[in-house]
Amino acid sequence: MSAPDPFDPLNPPPTRTLPMGPLPKLIFASRWLQLPLYLGLIVAQAVYVVHFLVELLHLVEAAFGSQTALQALITSIGYKTTAPVGSLNETVIMLVVLALIDVVMISNLLIMVIVGGYETFVSRMNLEGHRDQPEWLSHVNASVLKVKLATAIIGISSIHLLKTFINADNYTDRVLIAQTVIHITFLFSAIAIAYTDKLMTANASHGGAPH
Repeated sequence: MSAPDPFDPLNPPPTRTLPMGPLPKLIFASRWLQLPLYLGLIVAQAVYVVHFLVELLHLVEAAFGSQTALQALITSIGYKTTAPVGSLNETVIMLVVLALIDVVMISNLLIMVIVGGYETFVSRMNLEGHRDQPEWLSHVNASVLKVKLATAIIGISSIHLLKTFINADNYTDRVLIAQTVIHITFLFSAIAIAYTDKLMTANASHGGAPH
């Protein structure tokens, strides 16, 4: 049997992995120190699920006329009005629904950090070919993860800003302006991160191209 031709791209020789020394092994194994952090985020995700279900239960009970559930919702969303709220109105429903959407978006952010961070910085999950593999995970890396996280943060900030505008009577102009400026800052930061990633990707592709 002839030895593989090192210049044949269809039949390359097997690559050898050089043995790692004790210090490189220790440094490389230190990535597992991040595992408790990701497990802690899973616990935080569970807390968000419980909070979502409690708020949803209060919303359903308030829709059926429960004053206790209605007051719990009003306290939770920070809704204040001079007139007493005797029943569930459109503003309260909208604020509660936005709060539930906010929980979902933060939960999505947690999933991206947990799954994407573990896959990128700790260990491969070997999800290739799995029917439930997230579409974004197939090409995730540190740069892509940063852009996706920045986009998710903008979405969360948008929900918070919309909740503030709906409930604007309970906020001062200073708070409204500050939240708007913060949201715009997040937006420009995400654009800067995406543009920087685009430049780095373009430079890497040009640098790896043959001359």
